[in-house]
Amino acid sequence: MTNTVTERSKNNGTGPEPTESVADILERELKSVIHDWLALVEKQKDLMTIALNYEDRTGHLPALLREVIVRLRLDAGTKAPISVAASHHGDLRRKQGYTVAMVVEESRLLQVCLFTTLHKNSHLIEYSKLLLDVVTIADEVDAQLKQQMLRYMEANAISTKTAV
Repeated sequence: MTNTVTERSKNNGTGPEPTESVADILERELKSVIHDWLALVEKQKDLMTIALNYEDRTGHLPALLREVIVRLRLDAGTKAPISVAASHHGDLRRKQGYTVAMVVEESRLLQVCLFTTLHKNSHLIEYSKLLLDVVTIADEVDAQLKQQMLRYMEANAISTKTAV
């Protein structure tokens, strides 16, 4: 009873708000996620030792986030494709002078932003699918990080060979 009254008072008695999928929320909040991620990055002294403009620091995020959204919309059991955007990002960050730890930190901050965005929109989320979607997000961001690191290390190995 108390829950019903509380919910109706939130939306002026018009009934419960419609739910949205996690993918739809992330798609709608894409710019906010990028903005929030950048705000977190700018608080990290080690990440800020690499001087980059807005585009160079955030330009990779729309493609990586689109891949997360696509993955959330895949049918259960469908194998996720390897992230092309993550491969490019690994190359880019190496060229920009990032360390492996810095790339890992950026990825961690992305997960924090994604989950914070879901929390901010929790009143719209269909809870029966939430935990599975959170697992999917974590798996996709980690798979992207793996792809970034593979590409980073591959480029580093090539650079080392040509320097010798």
